Amino acid sequence: MNMYTDLINKRKKLALVGLGYVGLPIAVEFAKTLSVIGFDINEERLARLRMGEDPNGELPPGAFEGADLHFTSSVEELREASFYIIAVPTPIDAHNEPDLSPLLAATRTVGSVLGRGDVVVYESTVYPGCTEEDCVPLLEQLSGLRAGVDFKYGYSPERINPGDRVHTLRNTVKIVSGCDEAAVCDIRDVYALVVDAGLHLAPSIRVAEAAKIIENTQRDVNIALMNELSIIFDRMGINTYDVLEAAATKWNFLRFSPGLVGGHCIGVDPYYLVHKAKELQYHPKMINSGRFVNDSMGRYIAKKIVKRVLLLGKNILRARVLVMGITFKENVSDIRNSKVVDMIREFQDFGALVDVVDPKASPAEVERAYGLPLLKEPSGPYDAIVVAVAHTEYRALDEPYFLSLARGQAVLGDVKGIYRHHIRQLDYWSL
Repeated sequence: MNMYTDLINKRKKLALVGLGYVGLPIAVEFAKTLSVIGFDINEERLARLRMGEDPNGELPPGAFEGADLHFTSSVEELREASFYIIAVPTPIDAHNEPDLSPLLAATRTVGSVLGRGDVVVYESTVYPGCTEEDCVPLLEQLSGLRAGVDFKYGYSPERINPGDRVHTLRNTVKIVSGCDEAAVCDIRDVYALVVDAGLHLAPSIRVAEAAKIIENTQRDVNIALMNELSIIFDRMGINTYDVLEAAATKWNFLRFSPGLVGGHCIGVDPYYLVHKAKELQYHPKMINSGRFVNDSMGRYIAKKIVKRVLLLGKNILRARVLVMGITFKENVSDIRNSKVVDMIREFQDFGALVDVVDPKASPAEVERAYGLPLLKEPSGPYDAIVVAVAHTEYRALDEPYFLSLARGQAVLGDVKGIYRHHIRQLDYWSL
């Protein structure tokens, strides 16, 4: 009997370690066919999951119905699994260095219960070499087993895109890799249960790790170019979105847009590659430059709005500013590494009074993460209004709505260019 057959016949169980934006959808898909243990250390999250609620608001209603899925924080219950998938966050610290503590903590947990013949697969985004250099030795140390002999391991980078209803786990090609041919076969067969679009077999774990990290690094550098162009075009009095609309008529033009680059992927992953490059005595210039541009955009936008408030003859001290949207991108509840916060802090540094609203974000999470109160509704009048995130709820708003919140002549900052060519009375600005 092989691992795949034992899982299909439910003689063995699959465990998903980490039930966040990545882990939970994967666990639910596998639980339609296999017996799955969903492991997480967050008891509040587990309580909601046991009630059939998705804390992230990503899964459709009834997603847990019929799923063979048991949620637990018990290490002893985790021991019942034989195929482990680790999908925990890999953030950066205050110095933009990789913070592997969640990944290594999850590895220690799995290592403490690992048995002979088991398989461990990592999905967390890491720098090339991390799985084999940092994680596998820890698994060996804690289990007393030999990697590649007593247990198999592999890497299959996550491609979950929060808020995306089009590119799903099932219809997105998935990269898989393993420590040897037998591991690749097991991992391939298991993931084929939840991925219909096909699997790409990477020739090595390092190749799979590198492929994942350049997906987001490429996007980061391209968005940084758009952000830099927007700064140049702003000085020329040209709207960047109008320029992009015109340029996109060329068949080979790559359509990226300027904006705030936050979240747990694009704003983080390039730093993992930079970290590894520096270990190899190479200091990447383009990647670092892109990160500098994108990390600066929140405060840049705030400064542009402040200047326009001053040009209207208003005092920025005690001026009232409304920021609409604090999630890291549109139509998600995820506030991790939100660059909107940089913009808010800059307004506050100028002495402005800032109100924040967001139809998607959790007030408790915003308060806990950033110490900012999240209002249910705006309570104008405001001297400046900034639509920072293009939530669906905001796209239908019109100028009369914003005028109803304005204190006389006011600034409307439109980060994503939603309302360009539709604002006539307010002082309009966008990237």
